[in-house]
Amino acid sequence: MIKTQAQERIDKLRVLIADYRYHYHVLDESTMSEAAADSLKHELSQLEERYPDLITADSPTQQVAGAPLPGFTQIRHTQRMLSLNDVFSRDEVAAWIKRVDKLAPGRSHEFFMDIKMDGLACALVYQDGQLMQAVTRGDGFVGEDVTSNVRTIDSV
Repeated sequence: MIKTQAQERIDKLRVLIADYRYHYHVLDESTMSEAAADSLKHELSQLEERYPDLITADSPTQQVAGAPLPGFTQIRHTQRMLSLNDVFSRDEVAAWIKRVDKLAPGRSHEFFMDIKMDGLACALVYQDGQLMQAVTRGDGFVGEDVTSNVRTIDSV
């Protein structure tokens, strides 16, 4: 693929992913399966890795998806809440481990990997063993207060 073709595909992927995220996170409806959306995000990530000069700040690979929903109290995270990266092959896992080793040379690392499951990421705040606050990731800076919802989960 030549660079101009890559740019066209990147532009198309960004539009498709933005549309999916808007419908999923704002309208609370899904326009495609999560596996299909993950595949689009993975393709975009691969293209941007191959052509790093085509990465822009507004690319879905550079952002955490999901603005806070209206109807919930919005809470600013004390520290930015990032999302996890997906990996799709052993080679990608090996590349990720190399990046970790570069960030912390000479240190040993233990990892746990699991199959991706759909769910909700929350920051939980406890005080003296009591759940005080549960906030969704939202856009990474501001999330929704879902404390009363999370209190209904026995294992939390």
